Amino acid sequence: MSYVLIVGIIVLVFVFWMYGIYASLIRKRNKAMEAFSSIDVQLKKRYDLIPNILTIAQKFMEHERGLMEEVTKLRTQVAGIPATFENIDRKIALDGEIAQKMGQIMVAVENYPQLKSDETMVNAMRTYNEVEEHISAARRFYNSAANELKNAVEIFPSSFFARMMNIKAVDFFKAEEIERLPVRASEFFN
Repeated sequence: MSYVLIVGIIVLVFVFWMYGIYASLIRKRNKAMEAFSSIDVQLKKRYDLIPNILTIAQKFMEHERGLMEEVTKLRTQVAGIPATFENIDRKIALDGEIAQKMGQIMVAVENYPQLKSDETMVNAMRTYNEVEEHISAARRFYNSAANELKNAVEIFPSSFFARMMNIKAVDFFKAEEIERLPVRASEFFN
């Protein structure tokens, strides 16, 4: 074998190796974006369900009107944010606030036996809980994809290519500080 053929084979192997790393980084970035979009779809379901819950609850819960208005305002804010990597932190923060406020509403429902026994409200709450479970599953999928991308962006040799292609790691979904605090149901029974 000639040296030219050997060098040509080495160059070809190197080019395919580089392409493999490039393609892997793109797949991981796209998987993370797909996972984030899955969360966005589930959040959209939640945001579509919130007005129904608030409308039903409003008939019974005059004292919680301010809380319901806050949820509506937050829902409107988050609905206007495009689902892109640049907006992940903002969407996560607003989603955490909505989840906390909706948790307060669900706890407050316990104070209203008529509302708690209303079939429409019971179905809405059941659907809301199912959506919350889907959101949790989508967040786990996202965190898995974010971890794969983070590893690829931080571990050599793919980290070298990631810097050249300006591919960055994305943040994990994690519980906000306020979500880690225990819920004190007594605060809602005034």
